[in-house]
Amino acid sequence: MEIIKIKDVTSHLDGIAPGAYQESYDNSGLITGNPEWEVKGVLVTLDCIEIVVEEAIQQKCNLIIAHHPIVFKGLKRLTGKNYVERTIIKAIKNDIAIYAIHTNLDNVLTGVNYKIAEKIGLSDLKILAPKPNTLAKLVTFIPKDAASTVLEALHEAGAGNIGNYKNCSFRITGTGSFQPTDKANPHIGKAGKLEQVEEIRAELIFPSVLENKIITALKKSHPYEEVAYYLTPLNNDNQEVGSGIIGTLATPIEPKAFLERLKVVMNTACIRFTALPKKPINRVAICGGAGSFLLSIAKAQGADAFVSADFKYHEFFDAEGQILIADIGHYESEQFTKDLLKEVLEEKFSSFAVYFSKSVTNPISYLCK
Repeated sequence: MEIIKIKDVTSHLDGIAPGAYQESYDNSGLITGNPEWEVKGVLVTLDCIEIVVEEAIQQKCNLIIAHHPIVFKGLKRLTGKNYVERTIIKAIKNDIAIYAIHTNLDNVLTGVNYKIAEKIGLSDLKILAPKPNTLAKLVTFIPKDAASTVLEALHEAGAGNIGNYKNCSFRITGTGSFQPTDKANPHIGKAGKLEQVEEIRAELIFPSVLENKIITALKKSHPYEEVAYYLTPLNNDNQEVGSGIIGTLATPIEPKAFLERLKVVMNTACIRFTALPKKPINRVAICGGAGSFLLSIAKAQGADAFVSADFKYHEFFDAEGQILIADIGHYESEQFTKDLLKEVLEEKFSSFAVYFSKSVTNPISYLCK
């Protein structure tokens, strides 16, 4: 049986939700454990606290994958004075690795918010607030007869994807000139002689996180000993990365019926909401966890309802009769992230078991009618 190490699992997850996409305050990534450990079993959870570590021990799992990091700020000592320190101590003593995949999973189109949208039944999904400064442009120069080979390698590495289009590039034919020195081993031409070659100038956009992979593919596929290229960071919004999601219901639904359905599909004890609009709900914005910072964007994009959590009292006034705010609770909005994580792990790996944590880690209880 193939041996899978912790670094193999975390690398796969980083490919789905790169750590570079996490917010500045976050602490996603491997928190405890050795990347070289062999994975014996995985426990997925929303929060990693003491009872979850105990559950991992009982299930003989040595890797816990959590949405929320147990450590947000630096720990100056480990004395067990609070639940964070006790959780870390327990994990270390029992050789259990903890990996968090938090706002980076929030910020990808196929992440946390996608799972909520799937539950609600939305289609035509788009990132609500796309992130800028996460794209780059590659410009390179390829001899004409090698252009197809090089571009194919770059596309395979992830360059040239724009929204629903793939293998995108811009090409111009021109003349490249160079003179190899005595130390050169040229693919074309001879040392000391000025050469002029018909070349393709190719331009491709790619996610910045793929830079090393893109450049490796370029150099490996390019016939020249010295590859001419340059990179430019872009301020463009990345339509695949950012906060929240917005989509459309298959059939518009009356506001009260929408809330009743939302309560069932999201398995929440109660919903805090604003005044019901006088028109059906059709376009819905979503943000798992605390999402009030996206309210103005949801309104600007014409959402009829905004499903999120952790709204403060005065923030409900900001709906101003233009949108239905449905606060379903932080835990409730993100609880199905466990399903998402289990799915992506089982699709890739078969040499170890992946378990759901049975512990309900929601620190909030409700007394409802």
